[in-house]
Parts: sequence; structure tokens; C-alpha cells
Amino acid sequence: MKILLLGEYSRLHNSLKEGLQKLGHDVTILGFKDGFKAYPVDFPIEKKWDNGLLKKIKVGVLRVTGFDISSYLTYKQFEKYQHHCNDFDVVQLINENTFFCDYTYEKKILDYLFQHNKKVFLLATGDDYLYVNYYFNHPDNPSVVQPYLAEKIEDKHFSNVLKFRTTPFKKLHHYLYQNIQGVIATDIDYHIPLQNHPKYLGLLPSPINLDKFPKNEMEIKDTIVIFHGINRESYFKKGNDFFKKALDSIKAKHASQIEILVAENVPYKKYINLYDQAHIVLDQLYGHDQGSNALEAMAKGKVVFTNASNIFEQHYQLKEKVAINALPDVDYLVNQLSFLIENPSEIIAIGKRARIFIEKEHDYLRIAEKYTNVWTKIEK
Repeated sequence: MKILLLGEYSRLHNSLKEGLQKLGHDVTILGFKDGFKAYPVDFPIEKKWDNGLLKKIKVGVLRVTGFDISSYLTYKQFEKYQHHCNDFDVVQLINENTFFCDYTYEKKILDYLFQHNKKVFLLATGDDYLYVNYYFNHPDNPSVVQPYLAEKIEDKHFSNVLKFRTTPFKKLHHYLYQNIQGVIATDIDYHIPLQNHPKYLGLLPSPINLDKFPKNEMEIKDTIVIFHGINRESYFKKGNDFFKKALDSIKAKHASQIEILVAENVPYKKYINLYDQAHIVLDQLYGHDQGSNALEAMAKGKVVFTNASNIFEQHYQLKEKVAINALPDVDYLVNQLSFLIENPSEIIAIGKRARIFIEKEHDYLRIAEKYTNVWTKIEK
């Protein structure tokens, strides 16, 4: 098949592309590189007028006229590439707002894609209309909405989430669902709001290219190394404030037994190597299931503090922990870390189970085959 993957979050589409290519398909990625993470993209689109003085001018023009310069410039970049976006058997959008445009220009791009390709599918990953509204209506369910409701995040820093509660993005949602062949969830957090929706095609776990993560069991010698990777833009959304406080306590409690590594806003290629020497990786809170960063760390046999709730364990019928379910509770995090530091054999055991879990549930070749099965069974 000839396949066009649009957009990139946390290397999901790159891993899927690699699996699909191994199965003999022709695959292209077009879109943003996911900010500072700088993932590979065949046809890259850049965010224009998105910082400094130009951003201030853009915001001023938007307030006065309603015209979004960044959206217009993104659309013009797509126009440059659009002759590469024709006649695909399958097009897959990574999100309801793949191009980060306002309603007008996002719809213009989508119109072209729908008119010039056979089938278009949508991924439920990242924030979208159904996800955001579901979790605002269910605030006790762990999600990125919780730190916002706790007033840790200002509206201006939560605009990429809040926009999905506005009328234009509701319109965009309905337009998309009228034209796509179906929507696929990439983990349990996105699966929950989609249950029983007529366009829902099911949950396909994020693919992990195990060829890039050779099996390598951990060894613990003198100290236990803890890695904390920070994306400053999503500091509170990921629960980094809780991790920071927990690490401060752990440093005081186990100073001679641990080493702490902290990395902030580093490109993907550097990031995945930074935690090679770590035994424990602190990833994120506020959810049920893991994102790609946690999955890749688990593939390396690390003990990851991430989303791994009872719902996740039940879904995969797990009887033993493959990750530590991280909660927004400093005392809980300190207790979990302390237990592992005091029982290093448990670190080794969980790390082994984490690797086995990724091999069983997230192998990129198996997941790529599942995608092709879903795509081909749906009629245009």
C-alpha cells in the first residue's frame, strides 16, 4: 500500500512507518517534527511567527482582525507539498488538529486530503474534542485536566487544550468525523472517551521499534541511577512538580545510594541515550496508560514511573507490575522510590517484565500489521 502519515507525536508515526516499511509498504511522513524533539519527517513543516517579536505581532493582528498569520503560513507550506499528498491508499492524521491551524486553514488542508486520496483515518492521541470534554466532565478520572483544575496551569499555557472546548474546534471535530473512514485510539486514555462511538475502530497500542532497543538487562553496582526528563512546556501537565519534590526527599533520605540525572528540553536522539545508565525513569502522572517515551524506556528494561493504573493492568491481564503507577502524591512517590532503592532485586525484576511486556504488546511489526488489517477491512 501507499501510505501517508501526517504529523508526529513522540515518534509514534516514525515507529509505525518503520514497521510498515518492513512489511513492504511505501510510507511517507509529512508534518511538524514535534518541537525541540526534532523527529525525522520526509516533508517538514515549520511553525512560523511562533516566538519572540513576531509572535507578539501575530497575537496583535489576531486580536484586531481575527486573522491567524501562523495558520496561513502553515497552509502555504502545505500548498508547496500538496502534490506529494495525492493518490494514497491510506492517509492517517495524528490528531484532530494535526497542522495546528485555526478552523479555516485546517479545513482547507483537510478538504484537499479528502478529495485527493482513497481513505483517511484519524488517530486519537494527544488532546482532541472528545478527549478534552470527556475529562472535563469526569474530573476525577486522571488526565491533564486535573492540574489545570487545581489552578497550576494558567489559561494561556493551557490554550492548546482549551481550544477543543470552543465552537470552531467542535465544528472541526464534526467535519472530520463526517469524512474519515474511522478513528483509532493509541492507548487506554483515548480509548475511554471513544467507547461505543460508531466511527471507533478500536485500540492499537503505540508501536515500538525493538530493533532500536536491543535486549540489555540492567546491572546495579554501587548506586541506583534515577533519570528525570523534563519538557518545560508540559511541566505541570506531566506532574514534574511532584517528581521534583519526591526527588528532593529521596536525596535527603538516600544520598549515598543514588545518583540523579536531570535533562530538560533535549532533542530525541540525545534524550534516549541520556537515560541509558539509569535504573529508574520518572516519566509522567495523570493517566491510565503509557506514552511513547515510557514505552521506549520500558523496552530498555528500565523501571518507569508512569501511567499504569488498575484499568491498564486489567486491560492487559497483568498479574505483576511492569511499571510503577505514578500518582500526584509526593509521599506515595517517595515510598515507591524508597522501596526500590532498598530492594534493588525488585528493580531488576520489574525491568525484565517491562521488556517482556513491550515485546508482547508493542512490537512495531505486529502493530503495523494490525494497522494494515484495520485499514483494509474498512470500505471507502
